[in-house]
Amino acid sequence: MDEKINRSVLIGTDFNNVYRLSGSTSRQLISKNLIPGIRVKDEKILIMSDQEFRIWDPFHSKLAAMILKDFSLPITKDSTFLYLGAANGTTVSHVSDIVEKGMVYAIEISPRAMKDLIKVSIHRNNVIPILGDAMHPASYQNMVPEVDFLYQDIAQKEQARIAILNAELFLKKTGVMILIIKARSIDSIGRKKDVFGNEIKKLEGLFKIKQSFDLEPFHKDHIVVVAQKFH
Repeated sequence: MDEKINRSVLIGTDFNNVYRLSGSTSRQLISKNLIPGIRVKDEKILIMSDQEFRIWDPFHSKLAAMILKDFSLPITKDSTFLYLGAANGTTVSHVSDIVEKGMVYAIEISPRAMKDLIKVSIHRNNVIPILGDAMHPASYQNMVPEVDFLYQDIAQKEQARIAILNAELFLKKTGVMILIIKARSIDSIGRKKDVFGNEIKKLEGLFKIKQSFDLEPFHKDHIVVVAQKFH
């Protein structure tokens, strides 16, 4: 499943180790593999000048979709992440590629998904898998320090409240919260515009909303809210 590519097809992004592929499709994103020779599941590997790059599917990763929609943040290779809703660890592994000298504290509530997440972390020293419920952040408070970025992608109902609880404990004063709001996980029949608005209102007064945007055409009924604490 390996394929050789030429450097001329790489287009840099604002994210460390992340590139677009030109000459194919604007929806093609890749990240430089932090651990050469190690795949996550059965992913396709691209090789250029003895370097490995991993295909990053925006239809299966909200963060990849965000980057392809020209989302930009000052995430560096030294950044620290608290990732809520780590699932099987695919997107976590790409964050690991980005913050190669930083850390990713990956919280997941499902024991089944945690097995896959642990497999990802075995070869990635900058990923700390934690089995826990994001609704109860005090339960993992002794394992997570203050972080530069809080990234939340969960299917629980009280998404804004959960983000607030975790930001209060872990997000630095200068840190950034990236909240993915899933309308149908909160209200399966309500107007999504109202659902989004109600969740954003819960953040107001506590956070400064920097930007918000939908994830069409990659993900339906999702928006991203980027916010910072009021100092």
